[in-house]
Amino acid sequence: MIFDSRKKEYKDKIRAIATDEPVKLRIIVPRSMKCSGANICVHKENEANVYYSMFWAGMCGNDDEYWELHFVADTPGLYWYHFELDTPWGKSFVRNVGHGCGDFAPDGEDFQQTVYDKSFTTPDWLKGGIIYQIFPDRFFNSGKNKTGYRESRVLRKWGEEPYWREEQMNGIWNNDYFGGDLKGIEEKLPYLKDLGVTCIYLNPIFEANSNHRYDTADYEKIDPLLGNEEDLKALCKIAKEEYGIAVILDGVFSHTGCDSRYFNLYNNYDSNGAYNSKTSPYYSWYKFINYPEEYHSWWGIKLLPEVKEEDEGYRNYICGENGILRKWLRCGISGWRLDVADELPDVFLDDLRRAVKEENSDAVIIGEVWEDATTKFAYDERRRYLLGEQLDSVMNYPFANAILDFVKYPNAYEFFDRIMSIIENYPPQVTNVLMNHIGTHDTERAISRLAGEGCEGYGRHWQYEHNKLSQYDYLRGISLMKIASLIQYTLPGVPSLYYGDEIGMQGLKDPFNRACMQWDNPNTELLKWYKRLGEIRLGCKAFATGDFVPIYCEHKSIAYIRCDENSEVLVAINMDDVDADVFVGNQWDNAYNFFDEKSQNGYLHLEPMRYALLTRVK
Repeated sequence: MIFDSRKKEYKDKIRAIATDEPVKLRIIVPRSMKCSGANICVHKENEANVYYSMFWAGMCGNDDEYWELHFVADTPGLYWYHFELDTPWGKSFVRNVGHGCGDFAPDGEDFQQTVYDKSFTTPDWLKGGIIYQIFPDRFFNSGKNKTGYRESRVLRKWGEEPYWREEQMNGIWNNDYFGGDLKGIEEKLPYLKDLGVTCIYLNPIFEANSNHRYDTADYEKIDPLLGNEEDLKALCKIAKEEYGIAVILDGVFSHTGCDSRYFNLYNNYDSNGAYNSKTSPYYSWYKFINYPEEYHSWWGIKLLPEVKEEDEGYRNYICGENGILRKWLRCGISGWRLDVADELPDVFLDDLRRAVKEENSDAVIIGEVWEDATTKFAYDERRRYLLGEQLDSVMNYPFANAILDFVKYPNAYEFFDRIMSIIENYPPQVTNVLMNHIGTHDTERAISRLAGEGCEGYGRHWQYEHNKLSQYDYLRGISLMKIASLIQYTLPGVPSLYYGDEIGMQGLKDPFNRACMQWDNPNTELLKWYKRLGEIRLGCKAFATGDFVPIYCEHKSIAYIRCDENSEVLVAINMDDVDADVFVGNQWDNAYNFFDEKSQNGYLHLEPMRYALLTRVK
């Protein structure tokens, strides 16, 4: 191979680099090419090419030679590069032909090098931890008396199937509630502690007029069915002080509800909303086309009028000295998850980070971005989420898809390719706090995706008919969930567990994936497994900031190592339908094994759909 951006033989830092931090690049050129000079051609995004001369660095065996240089950048951004060789036959170009591999390809792609601000840090408290995502209405009902909510809300019996038919909702979508509340979450803190949870992520809790609460009605008020401000303060205080668990909230800042104090389409609020008058203090927040009936809305959903985040008044309301971000941080929360972060412009994200970090430098900011966040285009430009001035982390959908696809449709080569593409593009401090889920409120439940039929393109009626797995598929799904969660808990980043996945809850998309927590009907085998994973993860320091090193990739079998300066952990998985002998090296023969499989003479023997987890001190 001429060059491989994912191997340290060619590139000594397989990750983003900081400003003023050198990265050593090396190519291996056949002597038969009679190379008389080598250059690296680099250009920063939207800037001109710059050429740097490489130096001859000796022989590589008898037939090849090394050419090297150290590259340094002094400003953050995306840098693209390829190599150019001078030969008696003219110039030869070495470009990215895919999977990090460099070969002679005049029309190939350039390699990417992300450069972040050297002052960029992310919160240490999240590293090595476990996130637990809660859809508040469906987690646990404390039984506390609820007042102050609209009579039109339909309160249901815990455990009943969420409404999904239009006729059930009487014209008002997402209007059925089961009464999960903040006090209920507080009561279940011991349960979360047993799972090893160190951070709770709550879907929206502010007053809204749907059970999902992504249609904010009042950013300054907790939804009355969930409790009040004092309940949130108590939850944060008790969780942190007694259980070592932080709480982060969902911030929905790209739109509000039309039924809100800010827009007030139905005049349900005693306020001068933007829909009511052009003299409203909120009028400039919204994007009216033909006032007042036509306005831009989120994905064309008229119930969710879009906000003009560039508006100074709106930015001050959210990000100002006494704005919404600081108000709830002062109540004890430890950070924010930003809904549809890729729909928030830079000026807003810059203000947001400034406000959050000034209030609490240790607070975390996690953005909802479904793709590689370093190459994301939005607002007609390349975004700079992870260069040091905006987000700390993102929801890691690339990892989620890689895990679930490998477990369901095993392809070892594709799995590592997808994992390494993120690792080599992201700053290491971001990688260590990535929100690594395998299911959320926006996706099918993990067990349903692994063991059931795909539901893409099918409506709610079809999903209702296929929402429950057969007994055979469910049991198979439990086995697949164990393997998927083992990978999830051992990859770089922080595993995020969607409530109920640990007890085997099934469900296709909304609303079937948002059913009530089945407290009285858990799958005890899976729950025991997740508790064990939690113990292992919190007990192995290499999971916090350790490197990720693939060591075996063959057909449907993989093995990789997580290692820091003191210890290392080995993960090996065989998803084939035949036995696999995975070579890991003799150094693992006397390692501690968490399960039954041991290394003998440098090999792990794994039966079909089996796994091994070993650890050793360096």
